[in-house]
Amino acid sequence: MTIRNGLKQAKKFFIGGSRDFRDSRIFHSISLTAFLAWVGLGSDGLSSSCYGPAEAFKALQGHPTLGIFVAIATGLTILVIASSYSHIIELFPSGGGGYLVASKLLSPEIGLVSGSALLIDYVLTITISVASGADAIFSFLPPNLLPYKIWFAVAGVAMLLVLNLRGIKEAVMPLVPVFLLFVFTHLAAIVYAIGSHLVNAGTVYHETSAELTRSFNSLGLFGVLFLILKAYILGAGTFTGIEAVSNGLPVLREPKIHTAKKTMRYMAWSLSITVMGLMAAYIFLDVSDTPGKTLNAVLFESLTASWGGVAGTSFVWVTLLSEAVLLFIAAQTGFLDGPRVLANMALDNWLPKKFAMLSDRLVTERGILVMGFASLAMMIASRGSVDFLIVLYSINVFITFTLSQLGMVKHWWQERGSEKKWINKIMINGIGLVLTTFILISVLLLKFNEGGWITMLITGALVMVAVFIKRHYNKTYDTLKRLDIIVEAAVMSGSDIDDKSQPEPVYNPKAKTAAILVNGFNGLGLHTLFSISRLFSGVYKNFVFVEIGPVDAGNFKGADEIEHLNEYVNTESGKYVRYMKEHGYYAEAFTSIGTDVVEEISKLVPKITERFPDIVFFGGQLVFTKESLMDRWLHNYTVFAVQQNLYNQGIPFLILPIRV
Repeated sequence: MTIRNGLKQAKKFFIGGSRDFRDSRIFHSISLTAFLAWVGLGSDGLSSSCYGPAEAFKALQGHPTLGIFVAIATGLTILVIASSYSHIIELFPSGGGGYLVASKLLSPEIGLVSGSALLIDYVLTITISVASGADAIFSFLPPNLLPYKIWFAVAGVAMLLVLNLRGIKEAVMPLVPVFLLFVFTHLAAIVYAIGSHLVNAGTVYHETSAELTRSFNSLGLFGVLFLILKAYILGAGTFTGIEAVSNGLPVLREPKIHTAKKTMRYMAWSLSITVMGLMAAYIFLDVSDTPGKTLNAVLFESLTASWGGVAGTSFVWVTLLSEAVLLFIAAQTGFLDGPRVLANMALDNWLPKKFAMLSDRLVTERGILVMGFASLAMMIASRGSVDFLIVLYSINVFITFTLSQLGMVKHWWQERGSEKKWINKIMINGIGLVLTTFILISVLLLKFNEGGWITMLITGALVMVAVFIKRHYNKTYDTLKRLDIIVEAAVMSGSDIDDKSQPEPVYNPKAKTAAILVNGFNGLGLHTLFSISRLFSGVYKNFVFVEIGPVDAGNFKGADEIEHLNEYVNTESGKYVRYMKEHGYYAEAFTSIGTDVVEEISKLVPKITERFPDIVFFGGQLVFTKESLMDRWLHNYTVFAVQQNLYNQGIPFLILPIRV
């Protein structure tokens, strides 16, 4: 017990105490305003300006002036994709993003592909963001420290993992000042770089025209177009993160749609302006790739070279530090949205149900741990190589982009008779579909042999595992349906009894009592009840039904949802009470709702044993004919935890096997 108490104290110190989900104000206190959502969710998009434009610019291969066209195309694409995702926000106000869109508008199987791609994308979001942040920091540190960069990145992922276990707002709030520092320093750098060259606008214009002419003469029209398209495609990492807001709607402040669309505007315009500004600055300052430094680091050093002294060095350090921390902030998107996609897929039986459960801090703890440990594994396997990670990253996000846009185009076409503005909406989503499909196919072709096949293999493997899990759950549910025949028989037998033919059962505290754990008025609960009646015929005169409503990611969406869960639990347990009273037995129900079923039962036990001293607890447990590791992993073994807990208190608990 001392070790257990020590672990609880350590957990409370690092992660924090439990939160009360019954407090109606909790949803307001843990939700994000548009500004905080811009920091927590929008930072993923904005942070891509730290590596996306650089990848595009490096692909121009000695023809930097062509970056003008790449910058304009990239800026417009950002606005188009953001606009199309605003339509998704309106259509799916409860969130879910690419997974839900593809599942509802195309098919559950296509939704599985989109969700799997999105999960891998969020793991890579964490990995590439932290790795890029480490690159930015080590760009201004002595070269002899480079071997320690990978361990710095690993420590960064671990730190964010702990922060997110504490809660959403707790993970975002400390990062706001640095986020603002990034915005102001980069805006100042862009304005200074462009403004200092616009003073000599005539000279800049003639030099730019001359360079463009040389590019056209040496490459030809088709060569120029190909190079521009190649740079545009290889800079596709710039567009990652735009979908984050539509996935994270449940964590936003009411009214959610208004908050989400406002956040989307903040993110789209800030990213578009930053990307185009940085590309222009690269061109004007003739920045070139330097080993051991990011392209942005080279840019800021070139920008401040004429400043001299402490001022220039300080600006470079502060700007790169803010860039590094923003990249760490961007990893928050993976920790915020990744577990939510996991939970949504778990609720649809594609993944183990436990991923939908909430911790006492009201976060999907298991999902956060999965995202964190998967990111750590990817970081170590890739050695924190941004060039390698960005290939994997770009492919998966555009799978989700493409399927989302396809689903929306299909929806607007089907709704053309009832939606007045369907033409405008289908055009925006249609353009988004064309752009995202083109980028997806192009990145696959260009980068398949450079690592693209790896992300396809990992995503495909996840899809196959999910299909196997779904089939297992479906098979189990089909088996359990046979037990539910008992429900219909029980209802019929209860309706045949004339309530007036026998007196109302009377409470007798000295009578033997059977307390049964149930999870709804279903075949499993009734099978347990009838087994007690068969095995202990006439022994028990009082019956107590204990039911806990699990608060999970599926119902933790507002005070109304929590109230509905409470009503449902009371109604279902009340059916058992009514059934037993109709058959001449005294019965009561003790109910609660919570994130930890075992803990909630422990809270009810003293009250139950005080009212019914001579009591034995019972629980039914599914027993599979040929139990496998998958059965143990996918199914709930709560009764064993409850049994151990009650044994420690000296309270008898019997588990009744129910074979399936």
